[in-house]
Amino acid sequence: MRHNLGIARSKAPQAKIWAIVKANAYGHGLTAAMRAFDSAEGMGLIEIDGALRLRELGWTRPILLLEGFFDASDLPLLAQYGIESAVHNVEQIAMLESAHLTAPINVHLKMNTGMNRLGFTPQAFAAAHARLRAIPWVGKIAFMTHFANADDAFHENLPLAEQLRRFQEGSKGLVGEVNIANSAATLLNNGLNGAWIRPGIMLYGATPGGSSAAEFNLLPAMTLESRIIAVQQITLGEAVGYGSRFVADASTTVGVVACGYADGYPRHAPDGTPILVDGVRTRVLGRVSMDMLMVDLTPVKGAGLGSRVTLWGNGLPIDEVANAAGTLGYELMCAVSPRVPMIEA
Repeated sequence: MRHNLGIARSKAPQAKIWAIVKANAYGHGLTAAMRAFDSAEGMGLIEIDGALRLRELGWTRPILLLEGFFDASDLPLLAQYGIESAVHNVEQIAMLESAHLTAPINVHLKMNTGMNRLGFTPQAFAAAHARLRAIPWVGKIAFMTHFANADDAFHENLPLAEQLRRFQEGSKGLVGEVNIANSAATLLNNGLNGAWIRPGIMLYGATPGGSSAAEFNLLPAMTLESRIIAVQQITLGEAVGYGSRFVADASTTVGVVACGYADGYPRHAPDGTPILVDGVRTRVLGRVSMDMLMVDLTPVKGAGLGSRVTLWGNGLPIDEVANAAGTLGYELMCAVSPRVPMIEA
């Protein structure tokens, strides 16, 4: 994780970094993230309780709530603990106007440049800024947006350049620090122009689009491992697992792995999803069960009971597994179950 932060830094050496640690640091744990990202200038996340936990752990630098506060009752906590907040709607501005805070809150005014999730339109941005500027307990006002297609800069519906143009037009004449670059924009567009970047998925060794983590020298931060707990020998025409989805076309040695969808492995992973047994690449067979999945041991010489299984991580990029299962590395990281023991290196 520390290495990957260094890659982000190298892509935008003049920028400060918001290390994104939402969803319990993408499943890696806030404690580990705080150690790994100790050179970052700030941390960004969604959850107020996570922000407070970072303060309890000793993080004294800036913390940014990427979706902001959800209720007026949150504001005294933000002021007390020095937590910064995105502001993306008029209701949040009204809550700030009605509050009476003893310490200032720094805010990040968000513009909707085409993602159409959160933020003010470019046309409404200056007026929102003026309202915030008039509030005595609002401190610094920074500017942010989010790119829909930073991994596909020439997307036919919403190219990155168009979102950037809208952002520049909507913020013209306004003074404030800018943070607009997510992982894809950092990796593929050198961080763009901004005082800050906010890398997320790349810090954990995966990529946001079709790129390979290896081509950017990113290292996997999470390796999910298990063991073979049983071995079955099946013959031509025999099936494996619920629904008998996989039917052998030859004599096949099947290994049963102690891992299933209750542990976070994707239930919808198809036959052929890559997996490692004793470091040898092989394939998933049949439907993933709650607590088990099956693999082809035929090409793995000497494999048997107790053989080590790598579901993703060292030697098997999480993006490759995610692509085979029709999902993203983000989802796999975040879906690992609390019942899976975590060992921090």
